[in-house]
Amino acid sequence: MHPHGCEEYVQEQIRYVTSRPPMTRGPRKALIIGASTGYGLATRIAAAFGARAETLGVFFERPADGDRTASAGWYNSAFFEEEARTAGLRSWSLNGDAFSESMKEETLALLKRTTGPVDLVVYSLAAPRRGPHNSALRPIGAPYSNKTVNFHTGQVYETTVPSATEEDISGTVAVMGGEDWQLWMESLQSAGLLAPGVMSVAYSYIGSPLMAAIYRQGTIGRAKEHLEATAHSLTTFLAPLGGRALVAVNKAVVTLASAAIPFVPLYIALLYRVMKDRGTHEGCIEQMDRLLRERMYVSGGQIPVDEAGRIRLDELELEPAVQRRVEELWAEVTTENLSQLADFDGYRNELSRICGFDFPRVDYAADVDTRVGIRSLG
Repeated sequence: MHPHGCEEYVQEQIRYVTSRPPMTRGPRKALIIGASTGYGLATRIAAAFGARAETLGVFFERPADGDRTASAGWYNSAFFEEEARTAGLRSWSLNGDAFSESMKEETLALLKRTTGPVDLVVYSLAAPRRGPHNSALRPIGAPYSNKTVNFHTGQVYETTVPSATEEDISGTVAVMGGEDWQLWMESLQSAGLLAPGVMSVAYSYIGSPLMAAIYRQGTIGRAKEHLEATAHSLTTFLAPLGGRALVAVNKAVVTLASAAIPFVPLYIALLYRVMKDRGTHEGCIEQMDRLLRERMYVSGGQIPVDEAGRIRLDELELEPAVQRRVEELWAEVTTENLSQLADFDGYRNELSRICGFDFPRVDYAADVDTRVGIRSLG
């Protein structure tokens, strides 16, 4: 991980948000659980630099240790804090296991000392395990075979993922479902730290029929169904405050987490080619800025949702013409024509950028101090 590349990664997202008009509506005090990478980081940036919200970010990242660099999320959070301070924005950070009771208690104590009750709670955790539970990226009912790509070598090949066991299913639901989100909201409510009209949002994905067996119909899909059901129960829970819990369904993007899901890197590389050609491609920051401006904080408070009560930010990905073209390319793609049919270079470039590399403005030959601290770390 390169610290100044991560600094540029954060600054680039801030520049996007601040290039747009200030938000006339938005959160004022936001808690972001899972705030250091991907959609969580982008939401924190959009809330802070778009709506000038006070933010508390919770994450579990590794600081530098000797010759070992810190994790990308650590550097992202450190440089977010620096940019927030420069912009006169109030922000605080906590580093630790957000699934743990001790981190919940530490968060409540810090909120009481700083912001007081929050009006936005973002739940954006991506982790492989929670306590004794492990998640498993498996199809349900039968093994699944299809094309995938080695994103290191560019080799396209067929692979098979075995079907899930009952333990795989229950473990994935425990890690990636809504149980911990509910625990966070109950803890905040019991401590008097939810403001009137509070909104909470968690993130989900539905995706293409091409990915259905491994995603929406697989173990991850069961977890997302549980997450979405939790949103409905939390809305009832928040009713005395006039609050609401929501799930936002986002489009497929390159993240370290999505890179580990079988078949998904090839799908994303093909999707990026199609959407970039059509001029409809969005990354994390574009979607999270749109989430706050055009979905959650709209005039009159009528949040647009689908028939299941979900906010949809994936409508451009799921346009029928986009999916038809991706399916055509999927049928044709091989190792030999990968670079012509897919945006594979763009996919790998985005993975590098997440780790702080491939930014033209960064001098990678210069000496760098990897021991970057986080100013307001609790």
